[in-house]
Amino acid sequence: MHIIKLSATDSTNLHLKRLLQEKMLENFTVLVTDYQTAGRGQQGNTWLSDAGKNLMMSVFVKEIDFKKNELAFLSMAVSLSVFHTLKYFALQDLTIKWPNDILSGKMKVAGILIENLFYNNHKTNSIIGIGINVNQHQFDQLATASSIKILTGKQNVVEEVLDKELLFLEKYISLFLSGKTKQLHGEYESYLFRKDKPSTFEDIEGKRFSGIISGVNPEGKLVIVLEDKVQKHFNQKEIRLLF
Repeated sequence: MHIIKLSATDSTNLHLKRLLQEKMLENFTVLVTDYQTAGRGQQGNTWLSDAGKNLMMSVFVKEIDFKKNELAFLSMAVSLSVFHTLKYFALQDLTIKWPNDILSGKMKVAGILIENLFYNNHKTNSIIGIGINVNQHQFDQLATASSIKILTGKQNVVEEVLDKELLFLEKYISLFLSGKTKQLHGEYESYLFRKDKPSTFEDIEGKRFSGIISGVNPEGKLVIVLEDKVQKHFNQKEIRLLF
């Protein structure tokens, strides 16, 4: 992998996009920074991180044929890579909160933002943003955020977390690109947060309802069995899990 290291940037995903406007990047180009001034999470949320304490990176994967490779499985592959990185660094009670937040207990330790740049009707170049809280010990106004250091009591070298994440990422992206979607799907669902447990949700109109998460379909939609035993599928913008 070709690795670019920066002391600071606005967002690693945005920075990779700007580099792409200048020239086509090598496949699996990795951009890492010590600090982001405008880090982004899912659904427009801000990703806040102290300088030098966490892993903030983006990876460029080019020419994915999404007619052959459903992009929901790319998200699953990246989620699994981060899951196993955190497991390696001894975090306990790890789960994947749909679609791709990684939790230890109920505390969020890592997040993922994948942006797809479509072309030719059936291909995309993907920019995979990954943030892992490594050594940060305080998260103002973020009650559910935590880090490897807080949860294990151990200080880690961010570079070592990067090395381990890249190893797992290469493994799981390779499974995705080689069409091992059944394997990815099964493993992802085995770690899914609150799977098979009664939970409360909120829809886009603010209405709350109860149901049980039974899994995620091949399109990446959350499958919920409602109280009347009817099964419904929801995309990320349609629903929020309240626990």
